[in-house]
Amino acid sequence: MSDSGFFNTHRTWEDWCGMLLGAVIVASPWFPVQDQAITGHQTAVLNTVAIGLVVFGISQLEYVALQRWQEVTTILVGLWLIASPYAIGYSGEGFLRIYHTSLGAVVVLLGILQLWQDWNMNDQDLLKHGQ
Repeated sequence: MSDSGFFNTHRTWEDWCGMLLGAVIVASPWFPVQDQAITGHQTAVLNTVAIGLVVFGISQLEYVALQRWQEVTTILVGLWLIASPYAIGYSGEGFLRIYHTSLGAVVVLLGILQLWQDWNMNDQDLLKHGQ
């Protein structure tokens, strides 16, 4: 009763998971176990909200019309989320750095999984996704 093709097919739950990840990323600067110093770091908050909205929007696009560039963009945005505490300068903020590193890693892994699933599909098969 095992489904050997479970990880070989791009399923819509992965797109919903991406949308949920985007919403969690947007909310991450205001998680309860957070240092209060981050509220004064406007650049970090704006960067986080922008990344979360991009992840959410790309996941919605994948749900509607699947394209390979969406997975590549998801991977790049996830890598930026991992690097942003060090690039923007809030790596000493404690939990937010841990949140962004772990959420970015999950986004990258999800993007890699989806790209691997869609690698051998032709354009017509990609358009049939979600139907």
